[in-house]
Amino acid sequence: MATSKIERLVNLVICLLSTRQFLPAEKIRESVAGYQDSSSDEAFSRMFERDKNELRDLGIPLETGPATRYPGVEGYRIDRGAYELPDIELDSEESAAVAIAAALWQSPELVAVSQNAMLKLRAAGVQLDPEAAAPLTALPARTRGSEPAIEALLAAIDSGQAVRFSHRTDPTMPFTTRTVQPWGVVTRRGRWYLVGHDE
Repeated sequence: MATSKIERLVNLVICLLSTRQFLPAEKIRESVAGYQDSSSDEAFSRMFERDKNELRDLGIPLETGPATRYPGVEGYRIDRGAYELPDIELDSEESAAVAIAAALWQSPELVAVSQNAMLKLRAAGVQLDPEAAAPLTALPARTRGSEPAIEALLAAIDSGQAVRFSHRTDPTMPFTTRTVQPWGVVTRRGRWYLVGHDE
């Protein structure tokens, strides 16, 4: 079975991130799944050139330099320092916004998601102001994720499962059964919305 282009590009990024030395194209051809399928050296060369251009277009810092173990041969790698995300630095207003968002998500259905996000931010060195969320104790229940369907939808999103439910677009219309591949749930003006593909 042929390797898809996206899979090949991901494999190429992994390969070029995992080396500190410049790898020659032939070594990459041997190591990266998807290049072995090339029918000829010329076909590989064209495919590799397209892939390098695509990585650069995506903002991936592809470097070229002399391949250490192959004198006179050009090699490739990804500069890890330039590829990594920069440190997250929030000003006091942004920190307060994160604390408020976390407080809004303290319902039983969403507390695990909220705690996980806060843990990741703290691990990245982000300082959060828990006092910023103090005035939020009087929020209406519906903005706190208390709808019974939220927990089921979040579980379906995590597991990649489709959901089925009855729905009507107008109170005078009959209910129809909808099947949706859920992508996420969002809130707007105190109401929850399911985002996904309606089959």
